[in-house]
Amino acid sequence: MGITSHDVARLAGVSQPTVSRALRDDPRVSEATREKVRRAAQALNYVPSEAGRTLSTRATRRVGVIVTDLTNPFYPHVIAPLHDELSGLGYRMMLITERSDEAVAEEKLLDQSMDGVVLATATTDSRLPAQLERRSMPYVFLNRDTGRAGDFASVVDNEGGGRLVARELVALGHRHVAGVFGAANTTTGRERELGFRLALAEAGVGLAEDRVVRGAFEYDTGYRALPALLDADPAPTAVFCGNDVVAIGVLNAALAAGVKVPDDLTVVGFDDLPMAAWEVFRLTTVRHDLGELSRQAARLLVRRIAGEVDPGGERLVLPTEFVPRATHARAH
Repeated sequence: MGITSHDVARLAGVSQPTVSRALRDDPRVSEATREKVRRAAQALNYVPSEAGRTLSTRATRRVGVIVTDLTNPFYPHVIAPLHDELSGLGYRMMLITERSDEAVAEEKLLDQSMDGVVLATATTDSRLPAQLERRSMPYVFLNRDTGRAGDFASVVDNEGGGRLVARELVALGHRHVAGVFGAANTTTGRERELGFRLALAEAGVGLAEDRVVRGAFEYDTGYRALPALLDADPAPTAVFCGNDVVAIGVLNAALAAGVKVPDDLTVVGFDDLPMAAWEVFRLTTVRHDLGELSRQAARLLVRRIAGEVDPGGERLVLPTEFVPRATHARAH
């Protein structure tokens, strides 16, 4: 037989339940007792059984994170701080990758092997949130949500960021503008476009539908969109992109077409990924705190697992700021 918690209890001179609580850093156990238990466990080379903990507490201390687009450079920058924050809160992160929310098999999430779920790539038409609700599985949205009341989400002020871009472009004299936005079934795509359109309209500048492209938040969307936009008469002098990855696609398409940025065309992104500041891009963009976006999602989920949230929902919104670099200029 291997070493058990009862052996640790005898060596430390405490009860077996106290050992379990002490090794979970339960605040009901004094620090002196916790230290005594830890020393006893170390002396016996005792490792707590996760399976045993799960049976006794009905908690797995595991959180699933669903990401359907790992090729997008955005997600590594939010997954790393999410992992670190969850770890600091005593949870292990399990990354679940599928091509869409619909492809995530229910048994992966609802077999009681996880305490909660982070939905990082949700779409407004996904059925997964409803499935989680029916099974009483705590979850939060990260970056995207459904846009409906009652969501638990950590998001960005997308509409406000879109407004910032429109106002900057108008101040630079741009009147012929275009947009390469995200998919229509994402709140990030919808809200950034909405804010951009509203601020343009307030300035008396229109955004015709033939100057708008919507698609996945990926490089190819931007690269393929620009040639058709340049065929418009008159051609746009500025393009607002749904994220930095799309903007980099537009930059490369402009280079291939012999269009000078920013002399002939202003290009603006969104997110301020670290690569946006690279000298090869020096992309003008909209910044928000990527790390805090993840950290507050982790904290919100842990509070929801503990039942410490308003059942009516909680939407945490991060502010945005305009970051001027080298891909914008006054209209000629």
